[in-house]
Amino acid sequence: MATHSEPSVMSGTREQALTVLRGLVGKPGADFHDGQFEAIEALVDAKRRALVVQRTGWGKSAVYFVSSLLLRRRGAGPTLIVSPLLALMRDQVAAAARAGVRAVAINSANQLEWDSVREQLAADEVDVLLVSPERLTNPAFREQQLPELVRRTGLLVVDEAHCISDWGHDFRPDYRRIADLIRQLPEEVPVLATTATANSRVVHDIEEQLGSDVLTIRGSLGRESLRLGVLNMADSRERLAWLLTHLEALPGSGIIYALTVSAAEDTARMLAEAGHHVLAYTGRTDPADRENAEQLLKDNQVKALVATSALGMGFDKPDLGFVIHLGAPSSPVAYYQQVGRAGRGASNADVLLLPGREDREIWQYFATASMPSEEKAAAVLQTLAEAGVALSTVALEARVDLRRTPLELLLKVLAVDGAVERVGGGWRSTGQAWTYDAERYKRIAQARVDEQDSMVIYQDTSGCRMEYITSVLDDESAAACGRCDNCAGRWFPVDIAQEATETASQTLRRAGLALEPRAQWPSGMDRLGVPVKGKIKPDEAITEGRVLARLTDLGWGGALRELFAASASDREIDPAMLQACVEVLREWATGDRWNQPWSGAERPAAVVSMPSRSKPRLVESLARGLAGIGRMPYLGALHGGPTGGRGGNSAYRLAGVWDRLVVGAGLQASLSEANSPCLLLVDDLADSRWSVTVAGRALRRAGAGSVLPFALGQAG
Repeated sequence: MATHSEPSVMSGTREQALTVLRGLVGKPGADFHDGQFEAIEALVDAKRRALVVQRTGWGKSAVYFVSSLLLRRRGAGPTLIVSPLLALMRDQVAAAARAGVRAVAINSANQLEWDSVREQLAADEVDVLLVSPERLTNPAFREQQLPELVRRTGLLVVDEAHCISDWGHDFRPDYRRIADLIRQLPEEVPVLATTATANSRVVHDIEEQLGSDVLTIRGSLGRESLRLGVLNMADSRERLAWLLTHLEALPGSGIIYALTVSAAEDTARMLAEAGHHVLAYTGRTDPADRENAEQLLKDNQVKALVATSALGMGFDKPDLGFVIHLGAPSSPVAYYQQVGRAGRGASNADVLLLPGREDREIWQYFATASMPSEEKAAAVLQTLAEAGVALSTVALEARVDLRRTPLELLLKVLAVDGAVERVGGGWRSTGQAWTYDAERYKRIAQARVDEQDSMVIYQDTSGCRMEYITSVLDDESAAACGRCDNCAGRWFPVDIAQEATETASQTLRRAGLALEPRAQWPSGMDRLGVPVKGKIKPDEAITEGRVLARLTDLGWGGALRELFAASASDREIDPAMLQACVEVLREWATGDRWNQPWSGAERPAAVVSMPSRSKPRLVESLARGLAGIGRMPYLGALHGGPTGGRGGNSAYRLAGVWDRLVVGAGLQASLSEANSPCLLLVDDLADSRWSVTVAGRALRRAGAGSVLPFALGQAG
């Protein structure tokens, strides 16, 4: 085996590596950055395990592509790269082809190509195989393809390796499988882990999972091309108005980050309606539309993508001119990762943060949503143990009170810990004892709070912003950049055009969302004592309704979050909010925005309200207000109310309201006197929609001709 002490091999390796590098980047005179060849040499000549922590744009992918080709020339098998995002895979496959590296990917977006990929692997026509971490949990892949891949692998690469660590800002349970994969590899197979966002605690965690004798190469994380700044503004209206005023003056094309899907979509719509060429990019965006949007941005065919964190790791546009944040990410580490999209191949790029008062609420929601619960974990394990057979996620969801996404996350955590396993028929218990590590999750939760506090410090610091971010990442070379707003003075304008303020105000005043009716009962309701299944009968169903706004919306969302906060007292509806509801009803009635008055139903003849446990005054005053303005009688409220709290999965939410919303004698008498009236059913907050569905069913069975639900807010 070649070692560091063999100059001839080292010299030959460097010459070969330079040739490959120049083909990769397309520049005849290109040379390695500090640390790049050292990593290549460690992998190719010494067959070591290495961790590379370098800033975004440093060239981590060059290390593994060059190493892959050199190892292949020396008879090694293909490189296996675990890569987290489809965008990253697409870019890397294209980059590899430029250097003559035959790269293919297996992921959820190219299932039709899997057979071809397997044939290419069997024929030894693949130099690099990229797989998503989720593939490692797929039973068929794990049992049929992975053993042969492990046997033949010449180099294992773990990209975005901070995802391995509990302490990383973007921990993913599937990445924990990689530690098992590393243990299966022969000692002579080199392993490379790369990341741009890891502090010392994360680095140590990754090193432990890579094994012994790990070579860690850490470079300076400072980005000379970035000009950082923070602009504090009073509210969403001012932030949107600033964007409207100054977007076109920002250099080149870039990314506008928002913290929620609805904020990204609302902002993109406002900017587009004002004549700016932008597109929304979120977790709800169709994969094909995402790929198209990425390409349009790369080709400078759009001014900006208005994105959530769905556009993050892996997106590579070297000349990205700016990154704007409407609301702050929950940690400086996450912020560094996102702003690192800019200025990778250019000498200048502008980065501006416009924090919001609601940021902490959003941080807290996402932090708690990702933490496994001891109670829920125990319920899942007990259910699987009692079943004795594999259960699909759908079947399991009907037996434990967890929504699909957190249930899948919990199953992955339990699988990594060995308590459950995924097989052909779904999930089954392994019988292995499992203990909830309360201390561990407590430490992680505290770490998340500390990160949030650090982000606030970043916003408020009077020192260099780049120095602060890189020091949080434990960069020993962190130093003042001389370019940020604190070092060199404010570089961004703060004026706002009057017409921009008016446009932003109109956007934020805009209200009204469709409330889609439930069409089908959840499966497995018989287990919960609810005698329904299949489709909801047409004569028991509600009609499409309306909601004033989502709690996450930029406009009315803020007022609704305050209204429904745990500490908020019950009070009558604010006149301005009532008027906004009236406007939604007016558009609903005329079809001005949906082109179908009352969603095809007749005009409501009367108003009924839902019983509310926490906001009875609010709901009744809203219902009476709408009835008075609409000149309709208010017939009162249903009796009863749901059990349990908000959250939980669909089946349990339905069970919590079944037979608990009752048409009282007075309301029944009013319905009997009318001739199948159309009712407007008023509620405070729509979440699962089962409350209004069950209430509507009760009203229909009591004689209502149709039921049109209306709610102030929609959660989620």
